Amino acid sequence: MLAKKQIEIVLDKMGEMFPEAECELTHSNPFELTIAVVLSAQATDVLVNKVTPKLFDKYKTPEDYVEVPLEELEQDIKSIGLFRSKAKNIKKLSQSLIDQYDGEIPRQQEELVKLAGVGRKTANVVASVAFNEPAIAVDTHVERVSKRLGICRWKDSVLEVEKTLMRKVPKDEWSVTHHRMIFFGRYHCKSQSPKCRECPLVDICREGKKRLKKQGIEVG
Repeated sequence: MLAKKQIEIVLDKMGEMFPEAECELTHSNPFELTIAVVLSAQATDVLVNKVTPKLFDKYKTPEDYVEVPLEELEQDIKSIGLFRSKAKNIKKLSQSLIDQYDGEIPRQQEELVKLAGVGRKTANVVASVAFNEPAIAVDTHVERVSKRLGICRWKDSVLEVEKTLMRKVPKDEWSVTHHRMIFFGRYHCKSQSPKCRECPLVDICREGKKRLKKQGIEVG
């Protein structure tokens, strides 16, 4: 496991590599962001961003989603995986917003997770991006990077990874760290082809050292 000083080095390096890291889902308000994050489950942001411009032009409010036939909404998002279940969740989510929150996205995580299709990760993204609340959303990139570097243990659950990061990262850096770790995992420490040879963190990365050693390259 990385020591506190090493984690500081990791965060600083990621900041140097991706100083402009931010949410890449196209949206203009908290409601659109929530819909986009729901759609992004097991789908890339790139794919979601191809669908949402037309979707958000067609549907402006929760009422719009409630009133449209389910089959029509399914067709609108059919290019995204799990489109049938996502369409159902979006309609349920929209109805809940109308019934319980005056048509507005709630700010509190405990309220967000009550919405259909909104888990802890989605709630953290919305809280952080839409409302500037400190939060760390653990997606596949954040989980992979945390475990490869040794910030967390391989056996840790997603929730355990989140709690570990919350303990080890200063609270005022939670949101920016979340975005930088996503960018680091998405564009550098990739799932299948991580760029270990050119990584500025390889000397303290347990997984990177193992990978390079298999290639006959010793580090440190």
